[in-house]
Amino acid sequence: MNRSSKPAFGTLLFFSIAFGLALYFAFAAIQGNFGLFRRAEIVAEGQDLKLHLVQVQGDVARMENLTARLSDDYLDLDLLDEQTRKVLGMIRTDEIVIR
Repeated sequence: MNRSSKPAFGTLLFFSIAFGLALYFAFAAIQGNFGLFRRAEIVAEGQDLKLHLVQVQGDVARMENLTARLSDDYLDLDLLDEQTRKVLGMIRTDEIVIR
């Protein structure tokens, strides 16, 4: 009987398990919770959040400006008049309203 002509079952099993593990880890590296696709999602989400942060900072700066213009130290009468009209819905007698 010639044993060298047949591959051993143990060797075939070892390489099958090794190949299966390699495939599993490759799949996890790409599709897993910490894989490449998830990283791309996180980077895109980070860019969206940075854009949203810039917009919010602009809104905050605008509100701080309006608040400062209506403070006791500096009172902008035009802004006060505009806000009063907007809140109370009033107009002056010499104005014409177009809807």
